Amino acid sequence: MDTNIVGVGVGITDRFRSVVEEKVSRIEHLAPRAHTLEVKVTHRSYRNGRMEDDTVELTLDGKGPVVRAEATDADKFAALDLAVDKISEQVRRAKDKRVDARNHPRGAKFEKGTGELAGIDVEPASVDVLRAVATGSVPVQAEAEEEDYCPVVIRQKEFEAEWMTVEDAVDRMELVGHDFFLFIDARTDHPSVVYRRKGWDYGVIELTTQASPAVPVAS
Repeated sequence: MDTNIVGVGVGITDRFRSVVEEKVSRIEHLAPRAHTLEVKVTHRSYRNGRMEDDTVELTLDGKGPVVRAEATDADKFAALDLAVDKISEQVRRAKDKRVDARNHPRGAKFEKGTGELAGIDVEPASVDVLRAVATGSVPVQAEAEEEDYCPVVIRQKEFEAEWMTVEDAVDRMELVGHDFFLFIDARTDHPSVVYRRKGWDYGVIELTTQASPAVPVAS
């Protein structure tokens, strides 16, 4: 498995590279079919340099869905350990699900008569939540102004739209280690998001607007 290490705002030392190589063997054991492991280390300073931290992002690419994990700590070696623990747990959980699926076939079933989903523990969002999202009236708690103001950094990412079932979206959410996952519902063509609730329960929010695959414009 190829390993690529990138530093943003921080240099990558030989010691850090050697520690990464030691960790790679653990990940390779769990994901032998993975092709590459991307390691990104980002150093940030806050409050005029009086507080600093390092974020380590791991991206495992190979056959099947991409697996991601990240962790932040004042020490990049500690952040690396946390990120490796997360991605290892995500890969192990995915393997357990595949074994369980072979032994106990499962799948989300849509009942046309009732409009209900069976075979997956997903609870639709309430009317209040949908109305708040649609109108943009989600309450935001005001934060007290501090003497040393630090603006919030908003990270933006863009991905190609993917059509899949709700069940597949939940599995992909677990693989990337996030609390939500955006997708296009293959059953309705509606932009949707699954999100984690308490325990192992999940919720789903679906927009009524239908999405269509991008059609190239002839020149």
